[in-house]
Amino acid sequence: MTATVDPESSATCPIAHPFDQDADGVNQPGLHKNQKYHDIREAGTGVADVLRANGTLGKLITRYDDVMEVLRDQKVFSREAARDVDDVGLEGTILGLDGDNHAAVRNVVKDWFTAQAIEKRRGEVEDRATARLKAMIDEGEPADLLDAFTIPLALDTIGDMLGLPQQDRQQFRQWGEAFLGNSTLTRTEAETSALAMAGYLAGLIEQRRQQPASDLLSQIAVDGAHLPPDQLLMLPIALVLGGWETTATSIGTFIQVLLTHPYAKHETAYGYLADHPEMIPGAITELERMHSNAAADSMPRRVMQAVTLPSGAHLQPGDVAIPSHDAANYDPRVFADPHRLDFARTPNRHLSFGYGPHHCIGRHLGHMEMVIAISLLIRELPALRLAIPAEEIRYKAGHALSGPVKLPVAWS
Repeated sequence: MTATVDPESSATCPIAHPFDQDADGVNQPGLHKNQKYHDIREAGTGVADVLRANGTLGKLITRYDDVMEVLRDQKVFSREAARDVDDVGLEGTILGLDGDNHAAVRNVVKDWFTAQAIEKRRGEVEDRATARLKAMIDEGEPADLLDAFTIPLALDTIGDMLGLPQQDRQQFRQWGEAFLGNSTLTRTEAETSALAMAGYLAGLIEQRRQQPASDLLSQIAVDGAHLPPDQLLMLPIALVLGGWETTATSIGTFIQVLLTHPYAKHETAYGYLADHPEMIPGAITELERMHSNAAADSMPRRVMQAVTLPSGAHLQPGDVAIPSHDAANYDPRVFADPHRLDFARTPNRHLSFGYGPHHCIGRHLGHMEMVIAISLLIRELPALRLAIPAEEIRYKAGHALSGPVKLPVAWS
């Protein structure tokens, strides 16, 4: 059912997607969302034909209510049936499954990620963040906030939950960067790296099955023993990569925004929050809405039956629906003055963590880490600033998650 098209001969003239690419297919990502999202959302039904980078056609869904519908109804909008048009390696993960298959994997770990379970970990995350920040300060300035603070904080948080040996985490980080396309490896080298990561985890899982501990990997090994081998292996991989890269990059991106944007008569939003720390949780939620780094556009659904979306757009069986939370999070039908940074916005039901059966299982953990990390930075380093001009910050290109490559900062 895969549809491909020659872009030179297309009669419908689909729009090249993803949008953050130039004519040569080289990513040019940045801090703000591409204007095309907003142009499409406000034209017609807000659904546009797109030609994806892998040569397949899709229907980009941009309005909030439409995106909610696509994310909610996995019987009509199937992830499993869209595997042939996936352009990110999600097969075998909970992101690539539907219905009972999806629930069978998710149920193995879901109790570890409830709001109540995550709240019990607040103290250890605070201690870990404090230690990481002290180490960064002791190393001196300037420092790369990502490499010195956000990445080790996020990696150790999920690594400790899983029970990954401390001495192996740097290696796991390298494997993860290759898996997400964040490295300069060739395709063959990346595939070799993925196999090495899978082999390593297979050994750990078998070890935990024989000798269970009190960690999440033991839970997966014992309670997930009924799962197919590929799903069993992909579960901890998805948790590590989702719990590390997404959170670490989000903290860096949010700090960049806070340091470079004015707010409420303050020169910077960072300065405003230093004076109003009680506003930090709301600020993080608003930053999640406006500056999500997850590639939701890369998770298509196959339309299984004729359907009319709330906008009035008609989709047919076999269509590939691509719900865009980046566009939906700026829908003025839901968010008043959506391009304005508003730390007091309420309600703020953004879709950056998804919605429905596939909502991000780690949303409570990620949000808590972001609030803790940014609160700590603002309290301990009120004079934090970028160590290079903002225009020199480069964003990651050609991989599943966006965000700055490095974020040099100083604080004295």
